[in-house]
Amino acid sequence: MRWWMLSVLCLSLLAHGAVAAPQPLEERLKTGDLVFHTSRSQQSAVIQAATGSPLSHVGLVEVTPSGVFVVEAVQPVKRVPFAKWKARGVNGRILVLRPEQLPEEKREAAVAEARRHLGKPYDWHFGWGDEAMYCSELARKAYSAAAEVDYGKMERLGTLNVKKLGPAIRERYNGKVPLELELITPASLAADERLTVVHSDFPGVR
Repeated sequence: MRWWMLSVLCLSLLAHGAVAAPQPLEERLKTGDLVFHTSRSQQSAVIQAATGSPLSHVGLVEVTPSGVFVVEAVQPVKRVPFAKWKARGVNGRILVLRPEQLPEEKREAAVAEARRHLGKPYDWHFGWGDEAMYCSELARKAYSAAAEVDYGKMERLGTLNVKKLGPAIRERYNGKVPLELELITPASLAADERLTVVHSDFPGVR
């Protein structure tokens, strides 16, 4: 009897463990989620130094019957499989934030708005026109246009740690850095408390 009870207990624990197994991240994602990572691009270190944050790139998730994708502003604005996007980040670390206060249709509309910019060039000068896009600009504008919600806080370039940007920033603007330029950074988007943390591999971030 004792062995029978022990076997039942072991089976019960195994079954409980199977049920409690964590769901893979990709299966937890929803359309409209904002995903952040530390990019391996040439300007990633510059963005991290200026903002004091490891978050240097952001995109919008799109969940479809054929898979999970990320719409992102790189060169050019494109839509890539989530697994490929995640693998490009340093050490595979990722932060997922969700605008839970918005209905599903608004999140879908935001992604549709982001897709409207597919094929546009990357904006190396961080302007605010629609002819070119940088990553956090795309994310903010998508939700602003689709849901009339502005995530993150616009900041002047001069309020960031410009000294750590080095000669690269001066070269980009032909020696005259536009300190009054207003822009939105991945770190600023991630700091918006209206966005709920779904997943984070970044210690001390949110």
